[in-house]
Amino acid sequence: MTERATFSLEEENFAFLTRVGGANKSAYINELLRREKEKILAELIFQANREEAEDLDYQEELSAWEETLCDGLNG
Repeated sequence: MTERATFSLEEENFAFLTRVGGANKSAYINELLRREKEKILAELIFQANREEAEDLDYQEELSAWEETLCDGLNG
């Protein structure tokens, strides 16, 4: 499903969009937004991983579970 939006662009930005987006400006803007969304998600994942790595309690718990998983016992 697609949604429609109306917004204003500065003249210089509109000229750029017209030049690089060609006939399908919507596709160009959608691609920019998709890339930005992926970039933000990657930054959030990186931050969460950094916080996880700095959480000593979590690291100890993770180590205990890794030992349990590697003990060779099958349920």
